Amino acid sequence: MNYKIEATEKFKKELKRLGKKYRSMKEDYAQLLASLEEYPTQGADLGGGVRKVRMAITSKGKGKSGGARVITLTVLVTATDTDLWLLTIYDKSERESISDQEIQELREQIEE
Repeated sequence: MNYKIEATEKFKKELKRLGKKYRSMKEDYAQLLASLEEYPTQGADLGGGVRKVRMAITSKGKGKSGGARVITLTVLVTATDTDLWLLTIYDKSERESISDQEIQELREQIEE
């Protein structure tokens, strides 16, 4: 199956904000993309094709458990092609979790 990784505007905005806070974010993001290309179904399954992936922030020095969380959505386009959407990213130290309502709103933005 072929996976194409795309990012929402909210994801890009949050990534930029975190990039200003943590110097290693650019390299950490590149590692995440490489990891998702190799294993796109990683992370905790939240149902409906949504997953929560742990991402280490090297400059924090706390590993994956204290790093960032990336919410992804897998959308089947054709029998052989799939889009993997990066819905949002947040720092675990700033926010404990993401609500089902917020995930639903992000999903609706993609479907438009």
